[in-house]
Amino acid sequence: MTHVRTVLGDVRPGELGVCDAHDHLFLRSPQLPGQELDDVRAARAELAAFRAAGGAAVVQWTPYGMGRRAADLAVLSRATGVRIVCATGLHEAAHYDAESLGRLRGGRLAGLFVSELTEGIGTTGVRAGLIKVAGGFHGLDAHARWTMAAAAEAHHATGAPIAVHLELGTGALDVLDLLCGELGVPGRRVILGHLNRSPDPVVHRQAAASGCWLAFDGPSRAHHATDWRMPEAVRALAEAGFGDRLLLGGDTVVAGARSVDGGPGMPYLLRRVRQRLAQEVGAELADLVLGGHPGRAFGTDWT
Repeated sequence: MTHVRTVLGDVRPGELGVCDAHDHLFLRSPQLPGQELDDVRAARAELAAFRAAGGAAVVQWTPYGMGRRAADLAVLSRATGVRIVCATGLHEAAHYDAESLGRLRGGRLAGLFVSELTEGIGTTGVRAGLIKVAGGFHGLDAHARWTMAAAAEAHHATGAPIAVHLELGTGALDVLDLLCGELGVPGRRVILGHLNRSPDPVVHRQAAASGCWLAFDGPSRAHHATDWRMPEAVRALAEAGFGDRLLLGGDTVVAGARSVDGGPGMPYLLRRVRQRLAQEVGAELADLVLGGHPGRAFGTDWT
């Protein structure tokens, strides 16, 4: 049977509810010094605000070695009533120190992913529900190919979905050529993130034709077309027959972006983005993107 693997256990896809399909409650990276998401009280307040806005679930894409705080995710889920899905996987090399990467390269990366998906993250007992990896800027470097090969191996062993950070929204077709072409991952088990950051309608349609999920995530920052191009990009995909494979997320990556710290945060997805999208594609599809599609995208027949 198909289930979504949350930090408190497996649930049926229809039980996930209104879902922020790409976000972060906790995240640390040398690329973001002094801007870490590492405050449990703030994370609880953010989840409570999201719940009050009508949210029911959050998929945290923070992968291995970036401060996931899996045990705290379970506590927060119980306390707030918001379902949380946690990631295993590996981000771009720039988010890790050389020593940490050296240790990982000396072992079997796919084995680590499988263990976190099936047995649990460390001693927490919390199992990951997806594998998060990353492409490069308009291409794939050796690190990306290594992590994606491990992700594909772990997918074939478990059925886990693979979520992909596209650097500035680029490289989608290279990712699909590798994951779905060379490595045999079904398109329906791949979620491409940040497509809004490179709003090329031709590439979007070509990616959608693979059967993959297309995630539009993160409110606008300088020089990003995230907000103002997102509705028309979603409408174009829906009109092309791909409205059944769309996802939305908030992608809060720094402390100042949380709603409880003055930023848009998770509630913005339901407070503003949902209504804007509904104006473009209708309330029925907007509700499906937030409340029906995530369960299908992250649900799988676990093995």
